[in-house]
Amino acid sequence: MSRPTRWEQAGDDNGYYAETFAELLASGADVAGEARVADALLPRGARVLDAGSGMGRVAAELQSRGHDVVAVEPDGALVAASRAAYPGLEVVAADLLDVDAARLRALGRPEAFDLVVCVGNVLLLTADGTEQAFLDRVAALLAPGGRVLVGFHLQGAPEIARPYPLAAFREHVAAAGLVVEARFGSYDLRPPREEYAVWVLARAADGSA
Repeated sequence: MSRPTRWEQAGDDNGYYAETFAELLASGADVAGEARVADALLPRGARVLDAGSGMGRVAAELQSRGHDVVAVEPDGALVAASRAAYPGLEVVAADLLDVDAARLRALGRPEAFDLVVCVGNVLLLTADGTEQAFLDRVAALLAPGGRVLVGFHLQGAPEIARPYPLAAFREHVAAAGLVVEARFGSYDLRPPREEYAVWVLARAADGSA
């Protein structure tokens, strides 16, 4: 049996997330910052995997820009909310660790991706001790030349999240056969800062160390 994720352990305390983003969507607020960065990393009509897609806002925005998007989300309530908010977005209800090329092939979806999106503290909310396995799976799903967009809090993360020291993250990235192409402090590409980090990763064979 797989270990529960940090998100699952929080249970009903997670209700704020769907409510908050439902209110933002209804108000017309800009919730596409991550998607704009992702889109800038891609050619037109690219294959994108949104790992931990939540309410689906990033995946839906990228789909609206013409990309072939696979959204993967393990939380049933968020899957339902995502399908209600974005009826045209297909969501695979699964943990990323249970998604591989064979499963995607069986679903008639791409087996490798030009970009894997992993934003919104997803890496801080996986099951304890699975960061390496998560990054290994991300790397395995990259097409040649593919990249990864990752973002999470270094300070001030939600209470349900766990700390992920930079040294540990860099070690896991290297062990997954990935390299850092760029690091920023936000999704509007500010310089690196202590509170939040955004990385663009690539396979070691494709990127520059």
